[in-house]
Amino acid sequence: MAIEIRATGRAIPSTRLSNDDLAKTLDTNDEWIRSHTGIKARHIADASTACSDLALEAARQALAMAITQEGAQEKTIADAALTLDMIILGTATPDYHGCPSTACIVQDKLGARNAFAMDITAGCTGFIYGLETAVALLAHVPSRKRALVIGSEILSRFIDWNDRKSCVLFGDGAGAVLLEKTSNEPKKRGILGTILEADGSGAEYLIMRQGGSRHAFKAGDAIKAPPVIEMNGQGVYNFAVKSVTETIEKLLAETNLTIDEVHWIIPHQANRRILAAAGKRMGIPEERFFLNLEEYANTSAASIPIALDELNRGGKLQKGDIIMTVGFGAGLTSGGNIIVW
Repeated sequence: MAIEIRATGRAIPSTRLSNDDLAKTLDTNDEWIRSHTGIKARHIADASTACSDLALEAARQALAMAITQEGAQEKTIADAALTLDMIILGTATPDYHGCPSTACIVQDKLGARNAFAMDITAGCTGFIYGLETAVALLAHVPSRKRALVIGSEILSRFIDWNDRKSCVLFGDGAGAVLLEKTSNEPKKRGILGTILEADGSGAEYLIMRQGGSRHAFKAGDAIKAPPVIEMNGQGVYNFAVKSVTETIEKLLAETNLTIDEVHWIIPHQANRRILAAAGKRMGIPEERFFLNLEEYANTSAASIPIALDELNRGGKLQKGDIIMTVGFGAGLTSGGNIIVW
């Protein structure tokens, strides 16, 4: 039995905000942003679009791809949705605070009435956590065959747009993969191994402080702005470089692979400097990492599935290719997957 990625999809808002656009309202410029982060632009959702809307579009794209691959042109996305056993959605920016889960909203709009649904909160590592959760839940019950794993974020709603150190980093988007349990040998196809880790001592490094039970809004509060992301940049940088190198080493050890056998490393798209530093420590050339943060910036839990879909639709993934994902984020969390395409 193998659990394989059958199809991919993504949703990117049409509004593109370049560094030059930001420079019109902030004391910054394109050269500074690109040299410090590798980011050139980000995409911003309009006011009527929520996290579930982007997630739904990415899910539909993945199901449509699966239908095309099957050659069953008469089959609809609604039919495909009925084959799903679960929907797992990683996000830090859900439609609603606390409940209902954004995954349940997607389940309803997609018409996936046979699927259970839940959100995962693991920051930018949310997709990696979600992928391993789905693999375990598919493997545990023989009758479960298919899962949608989605990363979706509307980070632009939770940014202080006057803070030039943080607002330049983030963008909106969603990515999805369709997982399917098959009779193939697990060493030849599918998810080979996963590392999941957490370090709660760094919880303050990336935090949306207001609005939860620790700092709840009270009756009579004059709420003038939503909770915003607070970031200890140096703390996140140090953690990220360390976690990327350690995750790569642990994934290779767990799967008995060498780095030369890995066709692509798909990292969380946070900052080019982080990945360059991690690569230098391990002697891995930067071109081994697939990067698209120049166009999309940091889309948190959506960044890895967006990159997977871009590679997949671009014809850059071939059957049997070994792919490594590596993520790190709020929590603090970290992890990665080894996937045989």
